[in-house]
Amino acid sequence: MTDEVTSIQNEPRTDKKDVKEPPDPTGRTGNQDIDSEEKHSNGETHELPELQRRLKSRHLQMIAMGGAIGTGLFIGSGTAIATAGPVGALIAFSFVGSIVYSVMTALGEVATYLPIPGAFAAYATRLVDPSLGFAMGWIYWFSWASTFALELTATGLIIQYWDEQIPMAIFIAIFWVLIIILNMFPVSCYGEVEFWLSSIKIITVVGFMIFAICMNAGVGKEGYIGFRYWVHPGPFQPYLITNPEQDALAKFVGFWAILIKAGFSYQGTELVGIAAGETENPSKNVPSAIRKTFFRIVFFFIFTIFFAGIVVPATDPHLTSSDGNSADANSSPFVIAAKRAGVNALPSIINAVLLTVVLSAANSNVYSGSRILVGLANEGFAPRFFLKTTKHGVPYGSVGFTALFGLLGFLNLSNSGSTVFNWLMQIAGLAGFITWSSLNICHLAFMRVLKARGISRDTLPYKATWQPFLSWYGLFFNVLIIITQGFTAFIPSFSVTDFFINYLSLILFAVLYFGHKIAFRPKFVKPIEANIDTGRYEPEYGA
Repeated sequence: MTDEVTSIQNEPRTDKKDVKEPPDPTGRTGNQDIDSEEKHSNGETHELPELQRRLKSRHLQMIAMGGAIGTGLFIGSGTAIATAGPVGALIAFSFVGSIVYSVMTALGEVATYLPIPGAFAAYATRLVDPSLGFAMGWIYWFSWASTFALELTATGLIIQYWDEQIPMAIFIAIFWVLIIILNMFPVSCYGEVEFWLSSIKIITVVGFMIFAICMNAGVGKEGYIGFRYWVHPGPFQPYLITNPEQDALAKFVGFWAILIKAGFSYQGTELVGIAAGETENPSKNVPSAIRKTFFRIVFFFIFTIFFAGIVVPATDPHLTSSDGNSADANSSPFVIAAKRAGVNALPSIINAVLLTVVLSAANSNVYSGSRILVGLANEGFAPRFFLKTTKHGVPYGSVGFTALFGLLGFLNLSNSGSTVFNWLMQIAGLAGFITWSSLNICHLAFMRVLKARGISRDTLPYKATWQPFLSWYGLFFNVLIIITQGFTAFIPSFSVTDFFINYLSLILFAVLYFGHKIAFRPKFVKPIEANIDTGRYEPEYGA
């Protein structure tokens, strides 16, 4: 088996040019522990294996487009409209979309310059602070691992839509095995699966928009709708506060309360940065995917919320499920709109699409989680076992360990387990904002490093517009949302349990950060000493 197994290196492949900069004025090259070889105590060196650049341009483009389109958009958009109203939800998704755009343009500059495996933890470690890389990497990994369990549970709920007598546990087990098998194939297989599953998601979203336009114009039993639902029940909905004299405050509370839900819907957009380490010619393909981010946000998210809000009233009781956790077609605004129009055959079709959506999300969960583990192990923050790969470049140790957390899906089969599941979901939602704020910080640090080295941003493979303004903008509002998102624990009276659940992810991040800082006492990285050389990649001339 030794000839079939290798481990991962942080250097680009040998058939590509490794672009090195001249030494900095101090004569240091940055973090010396990041090397292309594994050094052993006996003084011998062994070549470390590597991930393989097998993702094609079309794979990366579809991962970028479909990576964030999941149950958050198909199901969570209904809860957002019910909580904040159609206009409140539209503003919330637009606002969070602007934050995501700031993160993606910031990530684009760094990821195209350093397209390395497990990029996020490495960026924070090299550019800012090793403790930030440790905490950011592990909480981001845990968010994907726990979300994998949530998605597996959703597959059971979706199939029970057709037959409630079918045991959910059977399908959790079946799809758990299926996702592991898919992730053990070469990364090109992951890219191909995501290409077709994302295509289905995109076609469904476009089809819903066309249907909503027709329904709004009068096709269906409701007749012409126009902006009727923006007038009654109204553009905004009050939330938690019942005092009529505080109606304006109650509506603002509804808007602010769904920002985390909107953020959860957008999670996955940053997968482009993770996939950069396995993408053919990343200096060309990654910028191409990043540049289209603005249009994807507007078209797939903002337009979807807009059309859902004009054909489904915020007071429709089906928008919020009775148990608050259902993930079948009944609570999707896509299905509710079809039922209100009298198209009874559509729910089953949408439910089948939701199954592909969930499988795509679960597939991405294991892929992204495993690659983050690779990055953590590469930086010395996780056991080096996670660096092991097959001869096809698949990090089987990281894939297996991430997939193990999918077994948490069986917790939801019991009533007591649902409480733990709500905690996991909260960690995943807030972890996205923590990761985004950390990426903004990494980009600002990256710009400081370029300035210290005398490197012009004009020479970058991808140069973002409106920087560093966008990074400061994203950092400010990411931090503000992180701090204030748990305010519902104070309304109408303070709840210790709700407060702890709302801030569990932030508490975990703080424990990881300060625990690493106290244990290892790493220093903050000085701009002139930051390692921006190891892992730089450019294709051969003419590639």
